[in-house]
Amino acid sequence: MNNKYIQPNPWSIIEQGFDASRVKSSESLMSLGNGAMGQRANFEETYTGDTFQGSYIAGVYYPDKTRVGWWKNGYPEYFAKVLNAPNWIGINVEVNGEQLDLANCKAIKNFRRELNMKEGWLSRSFDATLDNDTTVKVETKRFLSLEIDEVGAIEYNVTPTNGDATIVFHPYLDNGITNEDSNWDDKFWDILSVEYVDNQAFIVSRTMKTDFYVCTYMQTELSLNSETVNLQPEVDAFKDKISFSYAQNVAKNQTYTITKYGGYNSDRNHHRNNLINIAKKTLSHVSNLGFQALLNQQKLAWADIWNMSDITINGDVEAQQGIRFNIFQLNQTYLGKDARLNIGPKGFTGEKYGGSTYWDTEAYCLPFYMATKNQEVAKSLLEYRYNHLDKAIKNAEKLGFTNGAALYPMVTMNGEECHNEWEITFEEIHRNGAIAFAIFNYHRFTNDYSYTVEKGLEVLIGIARFWHQRSNFSADKNQYVILGVTGPNEYENNVNNNWYTNYIAKWCIDYAIENIDKVRADYASDYDRIMTKVDLSTDEIKKWKAVSGNMYFPFDEKRNVYLQQDGFLDKELITVSDLPKSQRPINQKWSWDKILRSPYIKQADTLQGFYFFEDQFTLDELERHFDFYEPFTVHESSLSPCVHSIQAAKLNRMDQAYEFYLRTSRLDLDDYNHEVEEGLHITSMAGTWMSIVEGFGGMRVVDNKLSFEPKIPKQWESFSFKVNFRNQILRVNACIGHTHFELEGDDDLEIIVNGELVKITPNNLVTV
Repeated sequence: MNNKYIQPNPWSIIEQGFDASRVKSSESLMSLGNGAMGQRANFEETYTGDTFQGSYIAGVYYPDKTRVGWWKNGYPEYFAKVLNAPNWIGINVEVNGEQLDLANCKAIKNFRRELNMKEGWLSRSFDATLDNDTTVKVETKRFLSLEIDEVGAIEYNVTPTNGDATIVFHPYLDNGITNEDSNWDDKFWDILSVEYVDNQAFIVSRTMKTDFYVCTYMQTELSLNSETVNLQPEVDAFKDKISFSYAQNVAKNQTYTITKYGGYNSDRNHHRNNLINIAKKTLSHVSNLGFQALLNQQKLAWADIWNMSDITINGDVEAQQGIRFNIFQLNQTYLGKDARLNIGPKGFTGEKYGGSTYWDTEAYCLPFYMATKNQEVAKSLLEYRYNHLDKAIKNAEKLGFTNGAALYPMVTMNGEECHNEWEITFEEIHRNGAIAFAIFNYHRFTNDYSYTVEKGLEVLIGIARFWHQRSNFSADKNQYVILGVTGPNEYENNVNNNWYTNYIAKWCIDYAIENIDKVRADYASDYDRIMTKVDLSTDEIKKWKAVSGNMYFPFDEKRNVYLQQDGFLDKELITVSDLPKSQRPINQKWSWDKILRSPYIKQADTLQGFYFFEDQFTLDELERHFDFYEPFTVHESSLSPCVHSIQAAKLNRMDQAYEFYLRTSRLDLDDYNHEVEEGLHITSMAGTWMSIVEGFGGMRVVDNKLSFEPKIPKQWESFSFKVNFRNQILRVNACIGHTHFELEGDDDLEIIVNGELVKITPNNLVTV
């Protein structure tokens, strides 16, 4: 199967022609979401072919018992999973007694599916010949409302084209669903009631163990050639499913339409005893609005999002389509409306990784939300971690740490660790550093210190305590070391002195001390409150300093580079260019034993540190380390190409930077890793945004000012983006030979362009 089948288009994801082997991939690529719920692009009607049915509700999860053949102290008891929620989109279609099923039609012509990113809707159209030789034209459109985020809408049209037909619509709600990735085939949902009235239906259910109450609901309306048809449904109600039936005689070339509104509400936002009443009010409201008015609201809401977050690229349609796809999916996943939520690696597009929160949020997603939303949205992501600080301390206690040391989980829904691979759970502790770095990054960009004073310093102290206890003094090296870890490169487990981990540990301690001193000097009452709460002494800080001031960093004098870990040079250093293509990707072709003994790097590891702490190294040092490590990097993590694209642009290697950009922006669209059917790589999509803004745009914060060093790939004529910097919105338009800057608002803004200070005045075009 050719992985690249999506049509190039600047604003839409378009599939032409029906291919059963691509159904699951397209279900991922054309997923819909509105921050509160999401769904894969499953067909509304029956499809008996290979499909991955998936609907998800933000914040509703299940603690699936960890499935391992052994157990160790401190091991998480469960793996939190985003739950495959009840299916509300279903509309089975019967034509002259024959079920419409694209897996069993005699012929399918003119199949077209479009995800319109500009306006936020999904459409599908095709001509089908059924087994009974009836031919029909089908046109559908659906969306999940951004304005009323507990509801979605579907318009489904069927037109018989070779004679009159009796068409029956069977809209339904189905709670008899399971997760694709269940460990034990546990029952996740307990159905409490199935109810209906007129053209509305409701299923109230609760999740096992976590006890979330959810109401799934629908309302249907019918029309024939745009004229309202009033039919009372025949009802089939079961324990876990309810279905309506609407039969209609339809003349040749007439169009029978069903409009369906549906969605979820839950006791996360409403009282559990009032869910059906709330659903009725929601359905009444959207029904009174009507499908078109609701769709117009959707278009306006997306126009507002795109006004701030769009990146334009002239001269390269595939690059343009790629970045908009990434921005679109990020906004479908998280809009910052609910501080209890976070950003799962698959968003609402699949179940892999459990739908939980990883270090990806702090390392990759925060910059996107800081610059394209506002600082309150970004602050919500930081507060999410502060709200889990007590559980981070408990997570550390389970592993033997004391005195308020905090270890944030690798994977979480509620602050508890729920990752079920020991080499990640116990060893990939560098995630703690990303939490601290996000606090630094937020303050650097927004100049808002309030979070650090009110909440963040407690987080930094807990993290510093962890690093102090996790390191140990090596008498042989006469330095502090950190043993038995997994760095960002997960193709090396249980290594000693991973450079990135050691470096970020030292940085975290130093940054915590710096902020303790600042709060002591400038916020005396807050300092007293925090020190009383955490019981921190000057003697303990002195011990921290001993660790950070004498941390060991493996270094190779011959190559003049820091080593990824102590044993890296013991490997057979064969570069990726000498690895046969038939062996790629190695995570699908090789045993884990062979991978661990190889020099191959899954994603930026040492170079991740050079990305975070760029200003602490020279350009020559970056170049040496890039030239040493990139040739061993297989980029089999979605988080890898973006970092390398930014660094290649920094080194003025524009062909390489562009190649990495295409890989990160079209990772899912072109299915580089042959796994898109499992869901999209949502968190790495923020890295795609960074590869343009920080890579080609060269945006940094230098001396408390925005700084730019724009560079344009030869494939592009120009590119532009906006950033919200400290509540001032700056538009940057980079062209060949010059860059335009425009500032919205009332106040002037000083920026740095190619090392020179430039003053931008509001509503005036400045060209550099």
